[in-house]
Formats: sequence, C-alpha cells, structure tokens
Amino acid sequence: MTAAPNCLTVVVVTYDSADVLPGFLDSLEKATSSQLDVIVSDNGSTDRLVEAIGDRSFVTVLSNGENLGYGRAVNAGVAKASGEFVLIANPDLCLAPGAVDELFNASERWRAAASLGPLILTVEGKVYPSARRLPSLRNGIGHALLGWIWPSNPWTAEYRREVGAIAERPVEWLSGSCLLIRRAAFDAVGGFDPSYFMYFEDTDLGERFGRAGWDNVYVPSATAVHLGGHSTSRNRAAMITEHHRSAYKYLSRRYSGWRLWPLRVVLRVGLGARSTVARRVSAVAAGAEPQRPVESVEQIEAVLVAPGYGGLTVAEPQ
Repeated sequence: MTAAPNCLTVVVVTYDSADVLPGFLDSLEKATSSQLDVIVSDNGSTDRLVEAIGDRSFVTVLSNGENLGYGRAVNAGVAKASGEFVLIANPDLCLAPGAVDELFNASERWRAAASLGPLILTVEGKVYPSARRLPSLRNGIGHALLGWIWPSNPWTAEYRREVGAIAERPVEWLSGSCLLIRRAAFDAVGGFDPSYFMYFEDTDLGERFGRAGWDNVYVPSATAVHLGGHSTSRNRAAMITEHHRSAYKYLSRRYSGWRLWPLRVVLRVGLGARSTVARRVSAVAAGAEPQRPVESVEQIEAVLVAPGYGGLTVAEPQ
C-alpha cells in the first residue's frame, strides 16, 4: 500500500539544463501515482528552458535571476512548496517507474526519516555510492589522496560504504541529487546551508538532520539513473576549486576551536594543493570511480525509457 500523497511537490534546480530536463520530467510522471506540482528553480539559464518544459501544465518556473548555487536554489523552491514531503532532484536524473512511491512506502516504515534516497546507477554500469558515512580525518584524507589511483582502498570503501549487502538502512548522509525530504525536518534545521555554493551541502544537511534526532534512510528498492555533470562539466576548473573550497569549509567546521587551528591550516594547504593538481590532472579530478557493478545491464536499460534519454549507450557491467 503506497503512502503517496494526492499531490507531490518536486523541486528541480536547473542551469542550462534544457537538454536533460524533458527526460527527467517524463520519467517523473511514471515514478509516482501522485499528481505533480513541479517547481523548476532556475539559476539563470540561457538555453531553451521554456521549450524543454513544453505543455506540461504541472511545471512552474521560479526564476532566480542568477546562479544561486544548488542549496540556495533548492531552498527557494521548497519555500514555495506545500505538503508534508518534497522531492528534490537533479534534472539529469531518470527515475525508475514507481521509484518515488517506493520512497513514500519507506517513509511509512521509517517515521523518523527526514530524508530518503534511492539507489542511484551510473550509465557505465555501476552503483553510485550515494549513501555514505560522514567524512572524518582518517577516511577523508585516505579517500582524497588514494581514491583516484586506488579506488578500492579501505578508507574510500569505509567512507562510501561500498562493502556489504545493498539494503534499506539508516545512513549518515545521502546524495542531494535525489532526496525525498520531510518538510517539517527540513524547516526545523533551516534547509540547506546557503554558504555552500555547490558540493557538501548535502553532507552538511545529513549531519544536521542526525544531530537533530532524525534519520537519513537509504531505500535501494527505489532506483534512478544519474547522467551526472551536465552543467558542471562546462565550468570544470571553477567547479574543482569550489569542490575543494566546500570540503575545507565542511571539515573546518567539524574540527573547530582554537586548539585545532594547526589542523585547519594543514587541511587548507592540503586541499589547496590537491585542487591545483586536480585542475591539471583529470584522473585526480575524477576521483574514485564507483566500484560495485550492477547485476545486469537490464537494470539500467529498464530505467532509461524516457524519450529524452534516447540514444544513450549503456556500458556492459564489468
């Protein structure tokens, strides 16, 4: 029995996303039995956004006028939403049929869940590690230094939880690319921290949910395929810099206080050096590739049924 509401508000942030938005919207209609109210929180797109939306009357555009970043744009959209739950999603996502209803079903089983996220697949045939532990000095440094050259190293595996069975469970944080959020919890913690332009805003949100006594729940019975990087790839160097800046901001707040200032200096220098290298060496910038293969290519092809995703080449699992 589904817990889906009569009407669901969906907030999707766009930035020159006209090429992928139709596929997302088509998949969304098949992902839930709810009527849809989609708020496109647009960060100053210059492409054919209105044309991409077409005649879908359930979609409204919230024009932010400039690129606010991901978290602030989500907050602006959620402020216009109503109802107990809101689905936050990237436009370069394709949801499996019934996936959103699966998240609602899980919300009935996990009444303390502030956020619920699906199993996310890549088109390369891997399970994206979207349900992770919070970064610590040990796993964070090991992941940053070794992930790009030794993806299966124990620190990356611990951080990304790529070991053990894929199962529904509470986790420390979930990828912000697709989240069903409980509005009361989101409002109680103040939503996404607007000081993060991009990256680590979802890590920070998951940590604040946990500190407030809420759960973040991974729901692998709900599935989505994430194309990834459709907008960030156009500003690669700037996004690499922003990623490392956000990493420092998050870690410096976790390890605050005057006694730890030498550690923060080391973190700033180390992350600055890694950012410089990553802008020059694409393998470092790419980081650790997902390690867990899907069971069959059909798992991906079954999701990529929306017209907007026609013509994609799906790699065979290794």
